[in-house]
Formats: sequence, C-alpha cells, structure tokens
Amino acid sequence: MKTSSLLFALMLGAASIVPAHAQPQAPAAPAANRFAATIEPAERFESGSLLVERHGSRGRPVILVPGLASGPWVWQEVIRQFRDEFTLYVVTLPGFDGRPAPAEAPFEGARAALRGLVAERRLDRPVIVGHSLGGTLAYAVAQDLGNGVKGVVALDGLPVFPGTENMPPQQRPQAALNVRQRMAASRPDAYAAEQRQYMRGQGVLDIGKADDITPLLLRSDREAVGAYVADLLALDLRPGLAKISAPVLVVAPFYQYDGAQDALTVNDKVEHYRMLVEGIPSVEVVPIAPSRHFLMIDQPLALAGILRRYLDRR
Repeated sequence: MKTSSLLFALMLGAASIVPAHAQPQAPAAPAANRFAATIEPAERFESGSLLVERHGSRGRPVILVPGLASGPWVWQEVIRQFRDEFTLYVVTLPGFDGRPAPAEAPFEGARAALRGLVAERRLDRPVIVGHSLGGTLAYAVAQDLGNGVKGVVALDGLPVFPGTENMPPQQRPQAALNVRQRMAASRPDAYAAEQRQYMRGQGVLDIGKADDITPLLLRSDREAVGAYVADLLALDLRPGLAKISAPVLVVAPFYQYDGAQDALTVNDKVEHYRMLVEGIPSVEVVPIAPSRHFLMIDQPLALAGILRRYLDRR
C-alpha cells in the first residue's frame, strides 16, 4: 500500500500557518491497494496445511496454486473470468500470505497437502494451474497422481529451478543451504528492498503495480520463503516427467527489453522452456508478451484467453 510520510509531515508543518478561521482538515487516507481486495469465496476451509477458497460449483474442478510468497490476491482476474464455468479451488501454501510457516521440507509438505485436497474433496481429475513455484508443484502432483489429473498449466513454472538446469546433483544441497542461510540472515528492511527491486525489474512491467504488490509479498514469512527456495534449488523433477499422463501447457512470459540484454528472442525462450519439459509425453509451450514473471498481472485478458482455449479442450 502506498503511503507518503513526507507529505504527511509537510501537512503537519503547515498547521502553524493555517488562518485561525480555517477548519483543520484530516490527512487524506492512504490509497487502497488495488491488489489487496479479494473476491469473497463461496466456501473457505482448511485442508491439511492448506487454506482453500472455493469459487463456483459447476464444471470441472480447477486448482489454482500461487507462486512464491503469493496468496489468493494473485488469482483475482482468473477467478472473475472462470468462477461461473468451473469449480475453482484457490490454495494458500503454508508460510505465505500470513499463513503459519511450515515445520520443514515445505515443498514436499505442500505436494502431499495438494494430493490430500484431491482425495479429501474427491475431486474428479482436476486441472492444476500453478504460477512459478505453483507450477513446479503442479508437475510434482501430476507425477504422483497420474491419470488422477486431467491437465496441468504452468505459468512460468518449470520442473527445475531456472539457471540450475546444468548444476550437478551433488552441488544442489549446498546451494540450497547457502540461499536458506542468506535469506534467514537478511535484515527485514534489506529484504523488503530486495522484494521491491525484484518486482520492479523482473516481476511486472508497471512500477506502480510493482510497488503495490511488494507489501503483499511481505505478508509471507521470510524464513519460509527461503525454505521454499532452498527446496526448489535442491529439486530436479525432470527424471520423472514421463510419468505425467495429463496434457501440459507451459506459458512463458517474454518482454523484449529484458530479452535484448541477453540477445534472447521470444523463440529462444520458448525453445529453452520446451527443452526443460521435453520428457512430458504431451506438452505445449506458448509465449505471452509483453510480460514479466507475474503474467496474470501484466496480461490478464491474454492469459484468460489462453486458459480458456486449454480448458475448453479438456
């Protein structure tokens, strides 16, 4: 949420020169965070370690899994577009968006909890849509449940942490430990600044949106975020991709300005993503541009069109 402490201080300082007959005015309330308000679900319940919000009650079940440090707020436009056609189960992972932090092994805990949600609610072959970390979880659950999953949509989510695809397996545990220790030792103010810088440079295209999203990310437990990142660094799901029987759609965001710095074209990025998921029997990689990592914020209507075409074929 945007605030202006400097403006507030100037208003206080100006009080000494307000004419005696003028009525003092209360300072303006901070502008509402455009992403903080969420659509009221039809049902809210706990399933294992997950908080689950259900929207809609007809059509195929669709599970929406947010990315790192995100909550239901990231899915609001998707909910608005699809709640009348599908039964949406929007999950919040342990440690994120104010939820209690997981005890240990957060990725595997979330993986088991998602399987538990499918079993507990007897969901008939759901489609799992995941963003980033949520996409990685979608691959994992699809490996576990086989024909019990109807489809997987990974929004900038991969089966191996980007940039570590060539890392030797024996190096992954140390890399995971290093990032966990670094994040645990970072000061809260430094961590907040890093989150804002990330959102402005890699998260979304619009700086104003980046600044509104940053405080929502900071509602997540910092050590839990580090633990999830550590688990992702230690993980490589590629050897098990052949177990995924559901058709998979990978959506790759691309922004020409960012790509130009590495001489990367949109086709280069699509081919790279396709290479990382080539073990999946049925997989399609499509780009969405211009967009950065939070593509549901940058391109909500384009994403809705992509999701609709995929869901209509299931």
